[in-house]
Amino acid sequence: MKRVEPHEAAIRATFTSSARSVFRKLFAEGPATRPQLCAALDLSRPTMSSSIGELERVGYVEKIGEIQGALGRKAGMYRLGAGAGHVIAVDAGSTHVRLRVSTLDRRLLHHRVYRLASNQRYLGPEISQAVAEEIEAVRAETEKGWGKLRALGIALPSRVVEDDTEKAATRQENLFSHFKPPADVPLLLENNVNCAAIAEQSHGVARGHKDFAYIQVGVKIGMGVVLGGRLIRGRSGAAGEISHLPYPWGPGQKPENGALEDHVGAEALMQRVRAAWPGARGPAPADTAALFALAGQGDEDALSQVRRHAEDIGAIVSACVGVIDPGLFVLGGGIGSNPLMLPTVRETVQRLSYPTDIESSLLGHDATVLGIEKIAADHACEMLVGTVTD
Repeated sequence: MKRVEPHEAAIRATFTSSARSVFRKLFAEGPATRPQLCAALDLSRPTMSSSIGELERVGYVEKIGEIQGALGRKAGMYRLGAGAGHVIAVDAGSTHVRLRVSTLDRRLLHHRVYRLASNQRYLGPEISQAVAEEIEAVRAETEKGWGKLRALGIALPSRVVEDDTEKAATRQENLFSHFKPPADVPLLLENNVNCAAIAEQSHGVARGHKDFAYIQVGVKIGMGVVLGGRLIRGRSGAAGEISHLPYPWGPGQKPENGALEDHVGAEALMQRVRAAWPGARGPAPADTAALFALAGQGDEDALSQVRRHAEDIGAIVSACVGVIDPGLFVLGGGIGSNPLMLPTVRETVQRLSYPTDIESSLLGHDATVLGIEKIAADHACEMLVGTVTD
């Protein structure tokens, strides 16, 4: 007679608090031995054995080997198992769509990168089509050892709101013009810059900081704000939307919506470079990558344009310091994270504002996808051993 396994949710409901604690510890910190888990969670050896047994029953943990202990005994090493499943994280960016498949404890299973045909300032059909194709491709390659897909997270180049009356203004619904999310998998949406801020907090230079801000400078400009260890989204999902700071602002000038981004985005930067480039030198750099490459070689004309742009970013950071004073700003994005930007931004903020640490992101292009991956994994963890219902 075929054995009928109890429904997974029914088993989860019977987990003891110690089993949940073991799962969360392995989720947060990766592989550990039974003695290490006992010491970290203050659990007895019998309690640990029963907790591991509960989790092994549904494949949520697995033994991956043994290590020799100090007294001659071998200790089993455990990590999250295939039964815990996996998540898919997608950065639906302005230039690329990046996708990561990982276990809940962030072991990489698969990754993909798709270059968009053109830079996209707004979320539209091209991004939606790329997201649909990339997710379809990776799901077709899913291996049995990955376990169940627990959550799908997508970082968007737009505000993200719950209110249906606001969704049209954010353009977030444009994601679904071609992409149809799987009906049986939780879908988590978050602003891309907010995701990058979360990644800096968990993986980057803001690790250990409860108060900081991440500023992305590239095709677009945006900011993610973390205060008291929590991401600040605001009532309308607009916290950190610095592209909407009043600009220009001065005698005889009238601020326009989104004009600051028009001034400091990559396209505007290259327009200024082309206008100022000495004609005797021949064509100006074709794009920001070429500009920064020249500047890195010590080219004075290129360095002059980079410094000017860094002064503009420094002025924006200074304005933000006067509002939130987080103590630390992390510069990210294709332009912002370039080390040539850092000295001038620091000098400008020191001149215009209060003492503030300014650092360059070291996460590169993966910042956003790592952030949405953490959001998806956190949701899956809560669903399996926390309070989120099925």
